[in-house]
Amino acid sequence: MISSLPLPVDLSRPGYRLRRAAPDDLRSIVALLADDPIAAARGESDAPEAAGDYRAAFDDAVADPSNEIVVAVDARGELAATMQLTRIPGLARRGATRLLVEAVRVAAAHRSGGLGTAMLRWTMGPAAEATGAALVQLTSDEQRADAHRFYERLGFVGSHRGFKHRVR
Repeated sequence: MISSLPLPVDLSRPGYRLRRAAPDDLRSIVALLADDPIAAARGESDAPEAAGDYRAAFDDAVADPSNEIVVAVDARGELAATMQLTRIPGLARRGATRLLVEAVRVAAAHRSGGLGTAMLRWTMGPAAEATGAALVQLTSDEQRADAHRFYERLGFVGSHRGFKHRVR
């Protein structure tokens, strides 16, 4: 858990609140991850046999002081979106700390209403400031052209090309 993050917080998008994910949120988070054709093709699944893997990963992430899994909930308390933030201290850029954004997902019923924008603006503003980040960065699958346009509208620049090597 990144204890310096200002959470919970009401977002600029009325009716939504960001907070730290709780263990009871895990099933809804996994459903958001699995409800994505690109991620599903990589093996994301909300099948019962995957529950133990997700529980272990969740427990590891929230126990790590450099990580935070954040959820947005609507006025009814329904989980509407999620993202994972990781604070990365580094030597490059004269010792700049980065805030890495991963696994951004907004439930279909909550898309195109400004929730994703509000989440990322909070990340680029109060969250970056609270974590001492000089840079907010993210990766996005090359197939996600709409997401790339979204991130560019928010001021992100596609300045680097990422590489991954699958180990298992």
